[in-house]
Amino acid sequence: MKTIFTRRFPASVKISAVFILSLALFLSADSLAPTRQYLATFFSPLQIIASAPLEALDNVSETVKSRETLMEENQALRQLELSISDRLLKLEHLEQENARLRAMLGSPVATTQRKLIARVQSVDSDPFRLQVVLNKGAKDEVFVGQPVVDEHGVVGQVVEVNELSSRVLLIADNSHAIPLRNQRNDVRLIGLGRGDVHQMELQYVTKNTDVKIGDMLVTSGLGDRFPEGYPVATVTGIENRGSEIYSTIHIRPIAQLDRIRYVLLLWPELATGDDNAEVTPQASSQ
Repeated sequence: MKTIFTRRFPASVKISAVFILSLALFLSADSLAPTRQYLATFFSPLQIIASAPLEALDNVSETVKSRETLMEENQALRQLELSISDRLLKLEHLEQENARLRAMLGSPVATTQRKLIARVQSVDSDPFRLQVVLNKGAKDEVFVGQPVVDEHGVVGQVVEVNELSSRVLLIADNSHAIPLRNQRNDVRLIGLGRGDVHQMELQYVTKNTDVKIGDMLVTSGLGDRFPEGYPVATVTGIENRGSEIYSTIHIRPIAQLDRIRYVLLLWPELATGDDNAEVTPQASSQ
């Protein structure tokens, strides 16, 4: 390999030559600018080709990072949506329960009558018995025979009391009968359960008794078991059979016996001037 300077030249000559060459290049920089531009233009495709793999790698890396970021953000948004949906569902549920409780507290109960809100804990699994268990018992002064209503009408009566719970026989049970009064004309009737939460019957109604489809039947107050005037059922059908003396009259309970969750336990009316005559609704335990 040949060098610029041979060994026979002294070092001072070599340094002087390099200095002169550098100075000449520095002074001719402006005149060489077009040449540099031409060379840069000529070699720019090579630079683009050389840098293409690195740029492609950077783009792929950025795309992967963007995709991961989008997936993380999407997952976070989904979790937020589920959380908000859960809160909305709970809010809707609480609003519905609040509406039911307000409706029950605003039911046509005499202001001199004590009442207590109870929650249905369980439903009797026996298909031949229509009974429910409430979360109120002897501790809350619940008693056997106590009338039970909801925001729509009469539900049934207490048939068994324990310390912390009680059992209610629904009015549609086939062993239950309730004295009624036709709100339209004050005709007194007996409502009999048939083991169907959607249907009851009127017992011993002669064909000439003034009963019409759509009549509202309320408690008559006879027997001192159910307070007078509570809605019980509406007449839905009348069957008159040829030689039989009595008509078969179908009635439908007003209370939603197949979906009750909260009920009101009623106490006998107190004297109007009694200091203890107050409404004492209590929130049911969850």
